[in-house]
Amino acid sequence: MTLGEGPMPTVATFLSDSLPSFGVSHVFELVGGMVTVLLDAMHQNPALTVVSVHHEQGAGFAAEGFTRMAGVPAVALATSGPGATNLLTAVGSCYFDSIPVVFITGQVNTHEMREEGRGRQGGFQETDIVEMSRPVTKSSRLIRSAGEFPSALSEAFEIAVAGRPGPVLLDIPMYVQRARITPVVERIETRTHPKPQGSARNRAEFLLHLRAALEHSERPLVLAGGGVRGAGAVGAFRELINAWRVPVVTSLMGRDCLPGDSPLNAGMLGSYGNRWSNWAVAQSDLLLVLGSRLDVRQTGSDVAGFRADRPTFHVDVDPTELNNHVRGCVGLAENLASFLPAALSEPVPGNAGWADWPKEIQERRLSWPDTEENVPPQGINPNLAVRQISSAWRDVAAFVTDVGQHQMWAAQSVDLGEHQRFLTSGGMGSMGFGLPASIGAALASGGSPICLVAGDGGFQCNLQELQTAVRIGAQIRVIVLDNGCHGMVRQFQESYFDGRFFSTKWGYSAPDFCKVAAAFGIPAFHVATHDELMTALESAKGILGPSLIHMEINDSLNVYPKMAFGQPFGSMEPHVAPTEMEGT
Repeated sequence: MTLGEGPMPTVATFLSDSLPSFGVSHVFELVGGMVTVLLDAMHQNPALTVVSVHHEQGAGFAAEGFTRMAGVPAVALATSGPGATNLLTAVGSCYFDSIPVVFITGQVNTHEMREEGRGRQGGFQETDIVEMSRPVTKSSRLIRSAGEFPSALSEAFEIAVAGRPGPVLLDIPMYVQRARITPVVERIETRTHPKPQGSARNRAEFLLHLRAALEHSERPLVLAGGGVRGAGAVGAFRELINAWRVPVVTSLMGRDCLPGDSPLNAGMLGSYGNRWSNWAVAQSDLLLVLGSRLDVRQTGSDVAGFRADRPTFHVDVDPTELNNHVRGCVGLAENLASFLPAALSEPVPGNAGWADWPKEIQERRLSWPDTEENVPPQGINPNLAVRQISSAWRDVAAFVTDVGQHQMWAAQSVDLGEHQRFLTSGGMGSMGFGLPASIGAALASGGSPICLVAGDGGFQCNLQELQTAVRIGAQIRVIVLDNGCHGMVRQFQESYFDGRFFSTKWGYSAPDFCKVAAAFGIPAFHVATHDELMTALESAKGILGPSLIHMEINDSLNVYPKMAFGQPFGSMEPHVAPTEMEGT
């Protein structure tokens, strides 16, 4: 049945029939009593692929991975009570990293819901997920009647992709799911990218000021964040950078803004950034920040030293991020999808004085190679291993990481091809993100394989989703860097707690991951040397469906370079010792 024909649809059938109109092809869920009506309708729509996972957090992260890879929203669905609360970490992840996933939760019947001020709970598993999720959504709404649902659904997708993208939650009671509504005949349209914001006059003034500053600059630098990709503006960004010939450092979330072989790619800055990248920031005499919120992971504790006395220009779709953590910037609140084409239409700014500046950065890169920062006396060098993986697996569509030391080694050393993506959890930084996010990315990749780089600790957080990967035949090549501990916090304890490794090494353990893989029917390889790694990488390329490489690494390896907190910006461990404890 199409909308507008036959009997009036229920809210459930209206939802199922409408989702493809918003570009939704995939729904990720774990079944529960309060969503059975919705699921029954969704399974009857051949235009929807409903992917059942084994934990609601996995559903949320899978929807995030799909959305980031496909560039269109996915839906995550969960039942009331524990199902809805299990989604919250993934909701927060989408909020902090600006990902427009639409979350839908089932709720108990309206007549069973708790009356205000009377008791803690009415219906079984009743939980006020709307109020719980408000701080980490752009909009969170309880649907009280069938009549309000069509407009609420349309608004949910509009809000999710408008301005700074982010998650929206709709909570639908069981009775409302079954209620019939007047159908909407016309096809509902959605926007896949935010509407341009900001004043053209302000933009003209900003560009005029920027151009004048660039023409007096000898060491200009662009800092590209996740907002470039979020605005769907990577193509325009690369065109602008190639025209201007200005080198680029990226945040963790902007890691795939430029391919690795670009002579203008100056690496990743920040707390665990490349040594030459932070050096370039410290040496620059002009900084243009595009779609990055300049948090402490980028600036370190020496915010004044990061800011220095150079002119800093900041463009972001979210005006609340301008002059927030870093003050004294020339700010422009505008969507990069409109700003970058406008900047491209201007004459190319230039100063002959900066012609050698990109070469100087690359010379520093050669002098301070990332693969020499973590050379163990024996066994595998994780940065070199990431470089080997990048070289051997040029066919993967994306590198996905979990959260921990491996995340930073991957970000420091991955060599991305022109179209390869880098997906990680930035603001929330949730362990357990990687495996379900890689499942979503694999479903959005058109059949191209996905590489997941995980640590032994984070991988165990959502280990159950290996069964989901097997069931759907996801082309995921898993790399588990196993140091037998929670390495990031262990490094923290080494620096600040005199090596008391409570809960990181002491009281922690991990299974034999090859045996775990075998239990799920997944081919697996154990490697302890770089030669063994190369052999396993080649073998994994011929496997259809998921595979796993268990990489044994030394438990004392630290992530270096690391910003030395309390020291001037650009000072990095292990050559410089921190003088204060970092707060993040």
